[in-house]
Amino acid sequence: MEVKTVTEKPWTGRFTESTDAFVEAFTASVTFDQRMAHYDIRGSVAHARMLADVGVLTSEEQQQIVAGLEAILEEIQNGDFNWSIALEDVHMNIESRLVAQIGDVGKKLHTGRSRNDQVATDIRLWLRDEVDTILAEITRLQEALLVLAEREAETIMPGFTHLQTAQPVTFGHHMMAWHEMLVRDYGRLTDCRKRVNIMPLGAAALAGTTFPIDRTITARLLGFDAPAENSLDAVSDRDFSIEFTSAASLLMMHLSRFSEELVLWASDPFSFVELPDSFCTGSSIMPQKKNPDVPELVRGKSGRVFGHLMSLLTLMKGQPLAYNKDNQEDKEPLFDTVDTLKGSLKVYADMMPTVEVKRENTRAAAGKGFSTATDLADYLVRAGVPFRDSHEIVGKAVRYGIEQEKDLAEMTVEELQQFSAVIQEDVFEVLTLEGSVAARNHLGGTAPQQVHAAIQRARQRKAEELSGGNNFQDQSY
Repeated sequence: MEVKTVTEKPWTGRFTESTDAFVEAFTASVTFDQRMAHYDIRGSVAHARMLADVGVLTSEEQQQIVAGLEAILEEIQNGDFNWSIALEDVHMNIESRLVAQIGDVGKKLHTGRSRNDQVATDIRLWLRDEVDTILAEITRLQEALLVLAEREAETIMPGFTHLQTAQPVTFGHHMMAWHEMLVRDYGRLTDCRKRVNIMPLGAAALAGTTFPIDRTITARLLGFDAPAENSLDAVSDRDFSIEFTSAASLLMMHLSRFSEELVLWASDPFSFVELPDSFCTGSSIMPQKKNPDVPELVRGKSGRVFGHLMSLLTLMKGQPLAYNKDNQEDKEPLFDTVDTLKGSLKVYADMMPTVEVKRENTRAAAGKGFSTATDLADYLVRAGVPFRDSHEIVGKAVRYGIEQEKDLAEMTVEELQQFSAVIQEDVFEVLTLEGSVAARNHLGGTAPQQVHAAIQRARQRKAEELSGGNNFQDQSY
């Protein structure tokens, strides 16, 4: 279907020269902001309905405009719409097409608004939906981690500090640590959404409009919580974009940390996990290689999002009120942040349920490095030895073990008693890996019983979130 798009700019009355061809291309945003077309049309439909409600448009004019906009949306969805750089942006392309379709009535749509409040509204509508999609992907990844944690609740692995063997933990407990990071991410984005969901429309260029508009009608039609209180702030505010990108940066930082551990664990020196073939690639020269490209790439993409955050902060730091052309540069960093975050979450949510844990290897690794040394120190404290003295005693026992190439659990009672006479046969109950993790049986501890309880609490919290707080809906057409 051929679409004849009007290319005359609606603001040429004051000008005596046409726009330089390079300047026209340089200042155009339609190549990237056309992704907001659906939201631009939604906002325009709501605006037209409000104008009719307050008597600025007749009912017949409103119906013509809405029908024309719906026809344009169908053209866009079918790929039949001709986008024109000469018309600069998504807003003017759609408005020009509307005028070409229904005539001068289409020119009335822009009454009581400006591209300044229009674009600010479009971005918020678009981002609101994207946040909801991202929240759903976080939920999917959280469930994948809960399934893995449940499956590996009793799987022993070494816990690390400074990447040195510290104390034995369970793999399930480790997955629940990742889950807790995502709980915070989910909360940040949920909170951010509240500030996204404020409507700028009606602020017009910067000072409001002389027409008798009712912004509460438009806000209700579009599902916003409220109209923005100040017209100057409404058109120039991009805090919500920066806040979202900040939350996205934290989330990507968490995924990067997940990635770092998976890359280590999948390597031969660790050999803790086997990543599914479908999420790895091979080498062009080394036939034996199985490269963890997915976690590596997610780790790399975190820097991309961090850069977008700095870009948006720098973009806004020198701007006076109200709208400035600088703000055209807010969209590409925001769009790419959303795309990167959604892709990273999706690939992780798809991958984690199929990760294979090599339990024998994780347990063997936990048995090295004297990981139950703290348990021996605690044993001595319970026998009446002051902690600082017990720390010294165990340090000497560890040094002996290094010299003899023996773990604490491999020593005889007689060997251990040379460091403290209070040590008895029951010491081996705490020196075993299973005894060590089981002893940490308190809220937040690594004991399998606590891991299962944490999983149950996490599922209950998620059920409450989904039933009570995040069933977001709007009343748009």
